[in-house]
Amino acid sequence: MQKIFPHRSKFAEGVQPRPGWSLDYRDPKFIERWLLLWGWLYRYYFRVQTSGWQHIPQGQKVLLVGSHNGGLASPDTVMMMYDWFKRFGTERPVYGLMHPYAWQVNAELSKVAAQMGAIEAHPKMAIAALQQGASVLVYPGGARDLFRPHSLRHQICLADNYAFIKLALREQVLIVPVISKGAHDTLVVLADIYPLIWQLRDWGLLPWIKDVDPEVFPIYLGLPWGLSVGPLPNIPLPVAMHTRICAPIVFERYGLEAARDRAYVKVCYERVRLHMQQALDQLVAETG
Repeated sequence: MQKIFPHRSKFAEGVQPRPGWSLDYRDPKFIERWLLLWGWLYRYYFRVQTSGWQHIPQGQKVLLVGSHNGGLASPDTVMMMYDWFKRFGTERPVYGLMHPYAWQVNAELSKVAAQMGAIEAHPKMAIAALQQGASVLVYPGGARDLFRPHSLRHQICLADNYAFIKLALREQVLIVPVISKGAHDTLVVLADIYPLIWQLRDWGLLPWIKDVDPEVFPIYLGLPWGLSVGPLPNIPLPVAMHTRICAPIVFERYGLEAARDRAYVKVCYERVRLHMQQALDQLVAETG
């Protein structure tokens, strides 16, 4: 464990790593203080309906793989975590992988995210959490998933990111897909003009803020801006939401050799994507 994640020993010695690079920031008591607010949002603002929680095995770590929605607010992520804490308590460890760029936005928000259980989306951090016996939540689609056009709101976006498959194979952990419907109606993404913005930046006409490549540049309708240009924070509209935990996916082979087999990794990736898409299609059909 020390070889994979040296920061834990430094933290213990009083040398505190930055948020996102230590599992020790997670604070169950801090999470509990947010449950009242999240509960109100769950019951009255988003009117969440959920199913499938029997698929989370008791006392076993899992890799939760999701497709998230609704811009930077990502309300389905928060509601999913609220359900986790209400069912399993705040003491059962679960960590969420957060994009490296997100940690650069605001130091105080980064600390809050770390106390909630967010860690940097880096293989070392995910491996460290799993090897400690915690479950891990990952959204492979990243920003492209969060800000995909409204017309694609019922399409799973994993962005051809194979890292989560390699992680599951290497650590020999079950993948449990998580899906949702409704959260991508809490704003309306009209288009992503990232290629145009990239070209302007390449010509020297539009530098990145803080030298951070946003990866997407959406035009969306939503609160509080009305019409927003760029991946700005948003306040979700009060739209009813459905979340679902899908049946675990078990692969035929696990281990380092399987994780290094590119063809096998691609097959596993497509199996997960197809499984999630079929589950989302069914959820949409059931809920209208």
